[in-house]
Amino acid sequence: MSEKSARSLAKGSAPPSAVPEGLIRVYSMRFCPFAKRTLLVLKAKGIKHEVININLKDKPEWFFTKNPSGLVPVLENSQGQLIYESAITCEYLDEVYPGKKLLPSDPYEKACQKMVFELFSKVSSLLASFIRRRGKEDCSDLKEEICKEFSKLEEVLTNKKTTYFGGSSVSMIDYLIWPWFERLEALELTGCTDHTPKIQLWMAAMREDPAVSALHIDVNNVRGFLELYMQNSTEACDYGL
Repeated sequence: MSEKSARSLAKGSAPPSAVPEGLIRVYSMRFCPFAKRTLLVLKAKGIKHEVININLKDKPEWFFTKNPSGLVPVLENSQGQLIYESAITCEYLDEVYPGKKLLPSDPYEKACQKMVFELFSKVSSLLASFIRRRGKEDCSDLKEEICKEFSKLEEVLTNKKTTYFGGSSVSMIDYLIWPWFERLEALELTGCTDHTPKIQLWMAAMREDPAVSALHIDVNNVRGFLELYMQNSTEACDYGL
């Protein structure tokens, strides 16, 4: 099942069958940045998986048995085990599946990535506030706060002297924060990186990453989704299909 083309399941839909042996399933939504984290890790590690998209504006009743909060992403394996919360799903995948490890084994380096993750957490909250407020009221204060938070992340790259937040190659922290930077163009917030040249170089490098490029979402589709989503339209999650 393609994460790019599959229409979402909504209220009244039948629950999916058991996950086939040898696969892991991710319950997702095409435009959700939190679910994008999980999809990036699945793609980067080459994990065989299937995607079931959920209509977050018209959630199926059965989905609350997968995650009581009704949020994506959720992982489900062939044993019926369920894992949710985006960062937890990503760490689980990195620990359980062989191949390229995205989190460092060194405890200090792992702690450094988690500290950057905490530093970034304010950015996702600010962007969510911007989405809710834009078009309704002045958002210059939010833009200023976003710029300040980007300055802090710029300092991380300056001190580390590497292209990526985890070192010389893409690692877990880059995938965890990328989905929000990917949306800056759709939100007309690329100007917030004008004062952060190292973040600009990082963004350019991330766009060349195979997992990132494979899961790229068209900026116009993101804009169309956001417009419908803010209108509480049940058609939002399937925009562009």
